[in-house]
This record gives sequence, structure tokens and C-alpha cells, in this order.
Amino acid sequence: MKLLVIEDEVMLNRSIVKLLKTQQYSVDAAYDGEEAIDYIRATNYDVIISDIMMPRLDGLGVLKYLRNHQIKTPVLMLTAKDTLEDKVTGLDAGADDYLVKPFEFDELLARIRVMLRRNNREILMSTVQFGDCCLDFIKKTVTKDSYLVDLTSKEYALLECLVRHPNVILSREQIREHIWDFDYEGESNIIDVLVKNIRKKLEDPMVIVTKRGMGYVFKSEEKE
Repeated sequence: MKLLVIEDEVMLNRSIVKLLKTQQYSVDAAYDGEEAIDYIRATNYDVIISDIMMPRLDGLGVLKYLRNHQIKTPVLMLTAKDTLEDKVTGLDAGADDYLVKPFEFDELLARIRVMLRRNNREILMSTVQFGDCCLDFIKKTVTKDSYLVDLTSKEYALLECLVRHPNVILSREQIREHIWDFDYEGESNIIDVLVKNIRKKLEDPMVIVTKRGMGYVFKSEEKE
């Protein structure tokens, strides 16, 4: 899951990002609304956490941009004001949930989990079967013939990313943005290496199909 945190309070922003990364989320951080829109234009997010009061462009402005561009990413608004009027304004503008500062991090994590479940019906079906393998979205594991496959966290993240978009060709850049932070700078062939490792560990060279010059695709048996 890839999240964007928009918060102009530097220490709070860093604390939220650090917390989310401990939960194995991939996280980008923006410190004002205009910077956030640059991120949103560049990649897709599963949840956006946004403060309301920010310089340059506030949280409601970011929300308006999202909904005007038909971007349906769930948005959790952070606010220092616990008034009905503020909540109604944000919800009417397209926010999915509110959290009043100061808040407990456990509650923030719970709100995020609820939005992810609400936004992605695939997660309600906890497993996906392909061939003699089974991917479990909840446990974050893959088994083959009922035996656990020893995938690294990035190998699993790449496989899950493709499984969640069956029959859709994803470029290396799209995959990289989804399983790493926005500012990741690593080896240019890292995606190819991960795909090779997954194929080897699953003993199935066709579990991920290469589309030369385009990227990779997970072929769903149900939609052939």
C-alpha cells in the first residue's frame, strides 16, 4: 500500500511517516498543498492523509483538486478544530474521514485500515489462488502446494502489486513507485531482478509475463 502524508508541521509529518513505515506502508511526504499535488500527478496512492491548514494551498484545496480530476483516493483529513461545521465542510468536499489533533497513532492506523478495506474490495477476499500458489493479502504471504514461499518484503510487494491489477501491464516505473518511496534511487534493473527471483522461487516462469518494452503483467486465469 502506498500512502501520501501532507502536513506542514515538520515533526508531526516525520513522526507519521516513521510510524507508517513500521507498518510496511510505502510513504511519501509533502509539506504543503502545492507540493502534494506534484506528488499526486506523478503517482497513484491508496490513501492520502492531509492536514487542513497549510501554506500555499490548504487541505480543502488539495481535496478539491482530487475530486475535480476524478481521483477517488480515500482522504483522511487532520484538523485542530473539533467543530461540526468544519467536518461537514470537509465531508461535503469529498473527504472520507476526519481525525482531530492531537490524536493517538493507534487510532490513525485503525482509520487507515478501515479506508483501505472500504476502498479496495479485493482485500475483503483475503486470498487469491493462481496455479498451485496462493497469495494471502492479510498475512502477506505466498504458499505453493501449502508450503510457505520465502519471498523478501520487496518480492512480495511486487507480486501483490501485479496480482491486484490482473491483466494490466505495469511499467517498471509504475511498479517502482508503488513499492518504494517517491525519492528512491537504486539500481535501474532492480525490478527485473525481483521478477527473476519471484519466478525462480515459485518455480513458474509464467507467473509474471514480460511485455517487451512495456513492463510486466500478471495474467488472471479467470479473465483470459
